[in-house]
Amino acid sequence: MPYSTFETEHRVRPDDIDMFQHVHNSKYFDYVLAARYEQMETCYGMAMEEFMKRGFGWVVRSVYMDYKRALVMGDYFLVRTGIESINDKGCRVAFTITNKTTKKVCCDGYFDYVMIDMATGRGTKVPEDVIEHYTI
Repeated sequence: MPYSTFETEHRVRPDDIDMFQHVHNSKYFDYVLAARYEQMETCYGMAMEEFMKRGFGWVVRSVYMDYKRALVMGDYFLVRTGIESINDKGCRVAFTITNKTTKKVCCDGYFDYVMIDMATGRGTKVPEDVIEHYTI
């Protein structure tokens, strides 16, 4: 089943830069999470706070990142994400981070998320209405 993809623009900040004068690898993780957080509300119409009100949360189970080229201070970049698969256990979100000026991919990969019950901290079944809502 095809799923929608969404794009969020960000800019490299001074605190993203490492001693080699490019974005530290850990920041790419943050970029994807920040984009997803924003996209949950603005694109899917179901913000993280709505999940929390229902007693649910999404946590990262595993991540794969393929670094291709560096972002540097002041670069504008686009974080494109989309659900690759979703089921009652969780979802896989694919991403691509592209330098806005050069149009070249800097990093791509995926995040595997699992839904948890906030009261217990344990994995829980993703409700059918959530699967349906995110299948856009």
